[in-house]
Amino acid sequence: MIDKFHRLEGDVAAMELPQRFTCPFCYEPHPLALMAVEQVKRYVASRVDWADEMAAGKMLGILVAQDGEGHLGYLAAFSGNLAGNVHHDFFVPPVYDLLDPQGEFKRGEAQITAINHEVERLEHSPELAEMKRREALALQLMSDEIGAFKSLMARHKQERDAHRQSGNLTADEQEALLNQSRFEKAELRRIRQHHQAILNQIVDEIASFRRHIDGLKARRKAMSEALQERIFRLFVVSNARGERRDLVEVFKPLGTLPPAGAGECCAPRLLNYAFNNGLCPLCMAEFWWGASPVGEVRHHGHFYPACRSKCKPILDFMLQGLDVDDNPLEQPVSGDNGIDIVYDDQWLTVLNKPSGMLTVPGKALEDSLYTRYRTAHPEANGPIVVHRLDQETSGLVLFAKDKMTHKALQQQFEAHTIKKQYIAVLDGIVSRDSGIIDLPLRPDVDDRPRQRVDRELGKSAVTRYRVLERRDGHTLIALEPLTGRTHQLRVHCSHPLGLNCPIVGDRLYGTASTRLMLHARSITLIHPASGDSITLDSASPF
Repeated sequence: MIDKFHRLEGDVAAMELPQRFTCPFCYEPHPLALMAVEQVKRYVASRVDWADEMAAGKMLGILVAQDGEGHLGYLAAFSGNLAGNVHHDFFVPPVYDLLDPQGEFKRGEAQITAINHEVERLEHSPELAEMKRREALALQLMSDEIGAFKSLMARHKQERDAHRQSGNLTADEQEALLNQSRFEKAELRRIRQHHQAILNQIVDEIASFRRHIDGLKARRKAMSEALQERIFRLFVVSNARGERRDLVEVFKPLGTLPPAGAGECCAPRLLNYAFNNGLCPLCMAEFWWGASPVGEVRHHGHFYPACRSKCKPILDFMLQGLDVDDNPLEQPVSGDNGIDIVYDDQWLTVLNKPSGMLTVPGKALEDSLYTRYRTAHPEANGPIVVHRLDQETSGLVLFAKDKMTHKALQQQFEAHTIKKQYIAVLDGIVSRDSGIIDLPLRPDVDDRPRQRVDRELGKSAVTRYRVLERRDGHTLIALEPLTGRTHQLRVHCSHPLGLNCPIVGDRLYGTASTRLMLHARSITLIHPASGDSITLDSASPF
């Protein structure tokens, strides 16, 4: 058997093989993948020497495949490194070993580290500290002398004013007083110029010193960018057609270099090893082990899709030549092309969006609630979409038929006078009957469209909740978003600092299922034309 290719334990002969390979961006694990995952879990649990590091959190992955003789088995991988190494007997090797002490990365890193140390030394050097001390002293001396001379000038002015008010001054005395004023003003300028010249010399010395530091930083940046490109040239991946391409070439159509960490995730490692060793991939899965990272939502043992910013361009290339499952999120909603109208008049429409439908067209899918609405209401003009729901969320969406109505409704959203209530089924039991969740959110730039909790850079996100029912390990809950951030309810429910109970079917923050159990069931607004408060409802589909 090929090294790293492990035999599946159990009655695999009775299992039906997958017809198509797993779509890595939206999937439910195949039974063969689940069998492999359990074996990996047992192995990882047996490694007590890794216990602390694994408990801190690590993404693991498996790929079920057949060898040239038709034998079933699986490969296992981890993201990044483990126990300070990327090579372990049980797991496939990396696409490129960044930790090789003699490798390109470590050599380049050593040169950049040397510049880092020099920059740090210079920024904290006694020479710079002495120049700053001299600058501060020069500023103080300048301020003190100018201040003292201005006080003297003010006293002399008072004396001159008193002489002038006496009315007994001769022309020569008046000229003498005027000359004294002129002299002191000129002397003040000379004092300023003297101290400014001293100060300028010190400032120039500091600027020259900092230009040297800035030059080192610019050199460091250029070396880092050049090293990054050289390294990504060494990350060479294969696809099912036998083609090979480095990551610079893979990302070139996007007009960018690969982001940091590209190629180090589980999926590229697993596929690359399979293709390079003549294995036929059948299915795969990635799952989280240990605690959730700070700011992110990861639950121990839950399955997660491959990240999009780092992995999608790579996997789009690597999966060429394989028959891959369709991404259900890129497929039109089945059924007729109609829309479910809850309310409609000459100013606005409220529609009931089904789960799986986009609110507006996406890059890969034209079908959307907006597209269908425009077809049904050609008379609508100007901005139409007032707000949006996630593709997998069902429920009420508000559309405007003219620009003035759209503006009025947008103002209500901005003023938080429009009230929305959602109903959700959570995977777990929420102990408190009600409460408020306040966790600021920002986009996860490395894994869009996921969101992160970030108390420093995140935008305010507040949700009020009320438990409706607890049954069979699940919680039926009413959610009222007091702000309108992307994925707010999904993150607030799933995050350890929130309710710590993901919404059932949440493929991003929990476990994928037939659908996301989140429904926008009511909306209350002031009608822009009549001024009346109206509340519209949609029965929960679950």
